[in-house]
Parts: sequence; structure tokens; C-alpha cells
Amino acid sequence: MKVAILAGGLGTRLAEETEIRPKPMVEIGGRPILWHIMKHYSFYGYRDFAVALGYKGDYIKRFFSDYRHQSSNLTVDLGAGTLQSTRNGNSIEDWVIELIETGRDTATGGRIKRLAPVLGDETFMLTWGDGVSSIDLDELLKFHRSHGKLATVTAVRPPARFGKLDLDEDRVVEFSEKPQLEEGWINGAFFVLEPAIFDYIAGDDTQWEHEPLETLAADGELMAYRHDGFWQCMDTIRDKKLLESLWESGNPPWRVWEQS
Repeated sequence: MKVAILAGGLGTRLAEETEIRPKPMVEIGGRPILWHIMKHYSFYGYRDFAVALGYKGDYIKRFFSDYRHQSSNLTVDLGAGTLQSTRNGNSIEDWVIELIETGRDTATGGRIKRLAPVLGDETFMLTWGDGVSSIDLDELLKFHRSHGKLATVTAVRPPARFGKLDLDEDRVVEFSEKPQLEEGWINGAFFVLEPAIFDYIAGDDTQWEHEPLETLAADGELMAYRHDGFWQCMDTIRDKKLLESLWESGNPPWRVWEQS
């Protein structure tokens, strides 16, 4: 099963980072957040990726073009003009990655539709290139297959931006720093989709989050997989700093590939 990742947005709220690189290439723990997302999928056996490029897509191409060399020992023969990489004891991911130019200004729905030729006529997964989670992807797929509808979206509880106060008159009974909200669900991406969803996307200017999802819901073809665990997008510098601090803690909740 292929995994589609949208990696072409401008990332304007991360401007100090995205002036020189696309948002999915902003690093957490020395690795692009896109790499963290792909490690999550590959842990569950999904290693065939279609990445929709847009803004500064050449940066992503260079990263993956050089990835094997950067992760290996190198032998450079200047006279012969050859470059050979050899294993250095570290494992190298066995990913197949199709990097697809989908236009600098194409909307999210348009990017998805432009991936249709490489995604084919089979069920596929989809997410954005700027969010990490601890979602059990096997359970997500199992849920999707159980209901027989065209689309499954992962519903998550958004992290609160401020500490929560439980009050008894003027006395603080309990203080919780940035808890998950106790009520309300939002679109956490991490979709499972059937190819018929392409018919719901008009063209390049279509925002996936508007007409396609709204129409799928109205047609009874959109189901929600509820994820109560960790989820965090990286929209702002504040979000990036939070993810960095979690990584530096030594046990980031999205690093499922080292928790089993």
C-alpha cells in the first residue's frame, strides 16, 4: 500500500525556518520532520511513498538523492571519477520514494489529484508532511476496512495551548500544563482513502479540507478513527520548540520505531 505525503506548502507561520527550506524539511532532533513521519509509516510496513512537492521541492529531492551517501561510508576515486558508498554499521531505510512535482501554488486537493497516476486504483494512505503522532496504523487500516466507506480521517484531540486551571472559587485546585482537550475532535490527517475520492476533487484550486471532505461527509462516505494518544502538528516556532524538547527528553511519544 502506498503512502501519499503532501509536502508542498509554504509554511508561512514558520517563516524564519521556511525561508531557506520547505516546511517538511524543518528538523527535529537533526532530522527533517518528513523523515520522522516516514519512519512511523515504515515501522508498520508501509515503505512505498509518493511525496507531493511544491515550494522548494528541489530541497527535498537533494535530501533523498544524497541520503544513502550521507548515511554510509564513502570511497571517492578522483582519478576514475567514481563515488561508492559502503555500509558503516547503520541500517539504511528500504524506502521507495516517488517525488512528484505538483506545482508551487496548487491547493491540497489539487496536489492529491496530481498524485493519482502514481497511486493507482488501490487503497492508499495520506498525511501532511508536518505532523507526528503515535497512531497505530494497523488499527487505522483495520477500522477503514471494517466500514466499507471511501474515506477515513483520524480524529484527534488538539493539544491545549495554555495550562489548564481547575478552580475552587479563587483557589487553584489543580494545574495541568498543556493537557489534551477533554472535549472536541479535529482533523489530524492520517487518512486512509479509496481511489474513488479523486472524483471529489475538481482541480488544482480545490482545498481537500473544504468541498471534497464536506461532500464525502454529506454522502455518508467519511468515517472517523478516534485517536486518543499523542498527536502534534508543527505550524509555528512554538510547536517546533515543543517537538524539539520532547525529542531531547529521550523518549518522544511519536518514536514508535524504538518503543516496541
